[in-house]
Amino acid sequence: MKPHLKRKIRTSVILFCSFLLICPSVPVKADDITDLENKTSTLNTKLNGLNQEMVKISDEISSVKNKIEIIDSEILRTHDSLAEAQADEAQRYEDMKARIKYMYEVGNVSLLEMLFSAENMTDFLNKAEFIENISSYDRDMLIQLQTIREGIAEQEQVLLDQQASLEDLQDQLEQRRIDLNATAEATSTDLTAFTIQLTALREEEARKAEEARKAEEARKAEEERKDKEKPSSQPTVSTPETNTTTDNTSPKEEETDSTVVNGSATNVSSSDLDVFAAILECEAMQDHDSLLAVATVIMNRLNSSIFPNTIRDVVYAEGQFEPVWTGRLDTVLSRGPSSLSYQVAQEALGGARLASVADCYYFLYAGATNRDGVNVGNNLFFQSW
Repeated sequence: MKPHLKRKIRTSVILFCSFLLICPSVPVKADDITDLENKTSTLNTKLNGLNQEMVKISDEISSVKNKIEIIDSEILRTHDSLAEAQADEAQRYEDMKARIKYMYEVGNVSLLEMLFSAENMTDFLNKAEFIENISSYDRDMLIQLQTIREGIAEQEQVLLDQQASLEDLQDQLEQRRIDLNATAEATSTDLTAFTIQLTALREEEARKAEEARKAEEARKAEEERKDKEKPSSQPTVSTPETNTTTDNTSPKEEETDSTVVNGSATNVSSSDLDVFAAILECEAMQDHDSLLAVATVIMNRLNSSIFPNTIRDVVYAEGQFEPVWTGRLDTVLSRGPSSLSYQVAQEALGGARLASVADCYYFLYAGATNRDGVNVGNNLFFQSW
């Protein structure tokens, strides 16, 4: 076989192999890579959304736990008050029975003598009214005590219902967090699998591209060698292409802190004063120090940048004061707070603080917690949860 014929056959084989390497493989792999890149991007977005939702769920669970602790505290306080009211009612009932028994056993003659000793009809009626008032007083006191006891029992039932509702909500949130964790784990597993496949495809693409480059170099080398063997061949000068890449990425601006620190507020509207006095009456015993201790906590929150900056917003903030949820605050506002509650509220707005709790922002019923704190009027005051 002639030499020039051998060269033509070898050149044809090289060109055919180059065509097989370049044409059928690369486009298919590029489509696969694009598909995997889209899937990976979608899973990354989904995983970020799941992580944000889990953070939100965790915050909600923490808020519900705080509410449950407050409700538990108020249930115990109400239970203790109910026990005291029941004991007082029972004692008064026993006293009334003893008084009635005494009147029937030894008092009839004395009562008749008192009636018959009346000097005139007016005197007789006055003495009869006096005897009647004794019985009426006992009756009225028992009715009053029964009403108080029933009111406390209703309040305890409201708290128990709210406690059950909050515990159910907590269970739902915990289950939601478990489901989100499972979904996140599955998404993370899929993302890892797609990432491995994408890496493998990119490596395969790079290998094929390198093989194609080498085949192309071999083809050009063969053409140059063939051209050199021809008498009239001229050297071919190839100009390498250059690619210039411009980085248009600009540095990310740092976010500045825009937190605003609120100043002290001592002047409030009359409606805010009503809310202030009412919440003091709901949350504290009716003595000056107990009321001022609660007022100090509210004023501390009012003057803190992490709490609202009005009395009304502090009191009605989500999950902070149990009387707001149970309706006790509305009841006190409807009938009007006591004069002592108003007095202490005005003192606190004027700058008065109870020194022992001057650095406290929270409180619970002392009988319901083992926290460290300051006990004032059966409320335990502390700085943070």
